[in-house]
Amino acid sequence: MALPHATVQTPVFMPVGTQATVKAIPQHLLEELDAQIILGNTYHLYLRPGHELIRRMGGLHRFMSWPRALLTDSGGFQVFSLSELRKVSEEGVSFRSHLDGSSHFFSPEHSMEVQIALGADILMAFDECTEYPADFARARSSLDLTLRWAQRSKDHFTVHRQQRPWAGEFDGETQSLFGIVQGGMFAELRRQAAESLVEMDFPGYAIGGLSVGEPRALTREIIESTLPHLPADKPRYVMGVGYPDEIVEYAALGVDMMDCVLPTRAARHGLLFTSEGRLNIKNRRFAEDAGPLDPECRCMVCARYSRAYLRHLFVTQEVLGAVLNTVHNLAYYLDTMKAVRDAIELGTLSALLSRVRARDVVGGSGED
Repeated sequence: MALPHATVQTPVFMPVGTQATVKAIPQHLLEELDAQIILGNTYHLYLRPGHELIRRMGGLHRFMSWPRALLTDSGGFQVFSLSELRKVSEEGVSFRSHLDGSSHFFSPEHSMEVQIALGADILMAFDECTEYPADFARARSSLDLTLRWAQRSKDHFTVHRQQRPWAGEFDGETQSLFGIVQGGMFAELRRQAAESLVEMDFPGYAIGGLSVGEPRALTREIIESTLPHLPADKPRYVMGVGYPDEIVEYAALGVDMMDCVLPTRAARHGLLFTSEGRLNIKNRRFAEDAGPLDPECRCMVCARYSRAYLRHLFVTQEVLGAVLNTVHNLAYYLDTMKAVRDAIELGTLSALLSRVRARDVVGGSGED
């Protein structure tokens, strides 16, 4: 997948950098871990420090000193999460800031303006994330609104993408806008959404509105039933998933892009992913364990620090503990996805999937 700032090998896992930072890890370490593309959050960056400030600073890449690819979400999921602070209309969403209660309004056009100002490689169409559970009528109404917003997003983006996000650097014309498939937990609505978006001819398509409280099996069912309706020759992105076994399973189904805050959020809570399964580093049994966190992992943490030391950092609430845990979890995720790419090339993906399933269970989403 050729993008202005990088050619991204797919399938790819994208670490989430909600507020222009992947929590607890600096950009040079992300590069060393070979993160090809990371996410920024339109809602949060709009509120603080503001998209116009970021534009004046040279765009999000320059502002956060990230030379590789960036994707910005539309802000729809975050507005959805403000259930007590928002009002949805045909024109867009009025909401109050979770920071200071100030009033704001997001329309598809405004979401495009903010994202163009941020200057990401991939932008997302403004959508309404349907809550779970939602009955068919509610999901149908929400989907219809999302499709109208998708067309408005595309129309605005098409006109305004000629503007350079910042003078002298990459031309806004090379940015890409992806559509987002909604439709709740109804396969028929998801099919209709996919077909409508394909008619709009986006360069890539995301499956959104998942990991919002539904059972894990239902998440997979919706992904599996939706993918055949999206073109295989364009990027297919599942938003907000998942655990290591999930990202391998979804890649095996044909998903090209995935993101999730899980590796970083879990790291800050002492939950670590290893070749031996999940490990809670705060467990007393690690207090005198001189072995590496994961004997099969080649990351800088496993090469240098013991489980006993990592437990000590966690129980004493030292900031370094969160940093080292995050480095390892991201290394595990990114290495897992590299193993998927290698297995696809070698024709051994089913064997890899069996091994990963044996050590991981259940999934998650959100912002970090």
